[in-house]
Amino acid sequence: QVQLVESGGGLVQAGGSLRLSCSASGRTFSSYVMGWFRQAPGKEREFVAAINWNGGNTYYADSVKGRFTISRDNAKNTVYLQMNSLKPEDTAVYYCAADRGPFGAGALTARGYDYWGQGTQVTVSS
Repeated sequence: QVQLVESGGGLVQAGGSLRLSCSASGRTFSSYVMGWFRQAPGKEREFVAAINWNGGNTYYADSVKGRFTISRDNAKNTVYLQMNSLKPEDTAVYYCAADRGPFGAGALTARGYDYWGQGTQVTVSS
């Protein structure tokens, strides 16, 4: 069992930056694929980024590639999402998730993840 707690959301102007953090409980954090998803009002939850167990491999949605960076610190049981050049369309609730499976195509879909945090709101004003 893994418990995930996101933090770092808030209100920022377009062009600004935020760093989200997701702290995980448990001693097996380093064995999980970690992902970030987001959900805007009236829309489905969508994939943002994923990272393998040691940070050596990452995936990004096309909409955030070049602006967002996912990273992890296994010693701190924490995964991060650095968000730069934010746009109003990035406004959403952001969720982190943990996947016990291998790092592959399953990391790109919400149903591939086993554990979820409660989410943190990110609002980008124009």
